[in-house]
Amino acid sequence: MDELKYLDLHGDRVAYLDEGQGEVILLLHGMAGSSHTWRSMIGPLSRKYRVIAPDLLGHGHSAKPRSDYSLGAFAVSLRDLLDELGISQATVVGQSLGGGVAMQFVYQHPDYCRRLILISSGGLGPDVGWTLRLLSAPGAELIMPIIAPAPVLSAGERVRSLFGKLGIQSPRGAEIWSAYSSFSDSATRQAFLRTLRAVVDYRGQAVSALNRLNIANIPVMTIWGDQDAIIPVEHAYAAHETRPDVRLEVLAGVGHFPQVERPTEVVDLIDDFIATTTGAEIEQPVTQA
Repeated sequence: MDELKYLDLHGDRVAYLDEGQGEVILLLHGMAGSSHTWRSMIGPLSRKYRVIAPDLLGHGHSAKPRSDYSLGAFAVSLRDLLDELGISQATVVGQSLGGGVAMQFVYQHPDYCRRLILISSGGLGPDVGWTLRLLSAPGAELIMPIIAPAPVLSAGERVRSLFGKLGIQSPRGAEIWSAYSSFSDSATRQAFLRTLRAVVDYRGQAVSALNRLNIANIPVMTIWGDQDAIIPVEHAYAAHETRPDVRLEVLAGVGHFPQVERPTEVVDLIDDFIATTTGAEIEQPVTQA
């Protein structure tokens, strides 16, 4: 896999992966994640497509400004990123928070989107795991430095290294650990809380995009694990009920991270979806000089 690349967007550094050639696939990670979550998929996809996987602002190696982390702000930054890279259209793939961002991007900038693929996506119903509800509550910023202290993280890394040497691996567990360990950094914690509180409160997800599935006349597929304990698979069925032509793929025995738990299967689904659908061709408006 290529190294991360960087560009400046309105004074903030954005990190991204850019591999392959051909039709563009834009991969959007989840909350407290990064482009690294697509590590097992980018190589296979890039043999046939140009794959762009950014670290969203506030995540990974991108800047973590004291700024707006709403879905709308993410959508604007993605449009600007594609403009900087000279990309006019893409098949947009979003996992968890990235799914909510993807739907907002399609809503605000439909002319950039050929297809929409939602993986364990936020924004399709109120239900969400209790951990995120608790962290959205006032005072969480005081608790988070305590739940992720350096000694615990160091011990955890030693245990994970030992398990790796013994051949004991859990892709789902590795993804959760990566998110947890990122909370040791103050700027990351603050960006995470701003992002979380823009979409979640103590009652659950505060933003619904179900009605937006019908606005954009583009092909849509949802991919979900039937063992997802963070965002239940019922949300995928809700999307299908709202728009019956949405392609629904439910993976047995998979949790919240299909892209790391079953990457080969997810790659095959994305490839098949692109091959069997005609992407939307929406003319971009001509800018007057």
